[in-house]
Amino acid sequence: MSVQGKKIAVFETTMGVIEIELNREKAPVTVENFEKYVNDGFYDGTIFHRVIPGFMIQAGGHTPDHLEKKTRSPIKLEAKNGLHNVVCTIAMARTMNPDSATSQFFINLVDNYFLNPAPGNPGYTVFGVIVKGMDVVKKIEKVKTGNRGQYQDWPLVDVVIKHAYML
Repeated sequence: MSVQGKKIAVFETTMGVIEIELNREKAPVTVENFEKYVNDGFYDGTIFHRVIPGFMIQAGGHTPDHLEKKTRSPIKLEAKNGLHNVVCTIAMARTMNPDSATSQFFINLVDNYFLNPAPGNPGYTVFGVIVKGMDVVKKIEKVKTGNRGQYQDWPLVDVVIKHAYML
């Protein structure tokens, strides 16, 4: 289903609800991949595992017991789609390999223009925008973080995605 022709993903978290309008026109491969993870229940029970105030919050791959979930194969980078890493947008996380995004995503807390594609920089694929719940995102931004094994900026209290679904 959709709202006024727009695809909306809903994340019910322990800190509130976040609604994301997905842009299938500009990022068809990324949105299809993201929707599959949502519809498969993959995100249910995962946590926001990286929180950097004034930058971004990241989720989509770790459980509260700090294990990384098994994902499907990586997808092709769609960063040159005209969408930019600005406040309230959602983008795919990846490794140094541009075509390595799987399930993890991040929400931009500010305008992060350096994450956009540029000569010598493949960029990060933006595929949607927060349409409701930016107040929840800001609450998550304020949680205390620390180091957890090899990970930095890990919330000291779990912020869990209880349930994710498409409207």
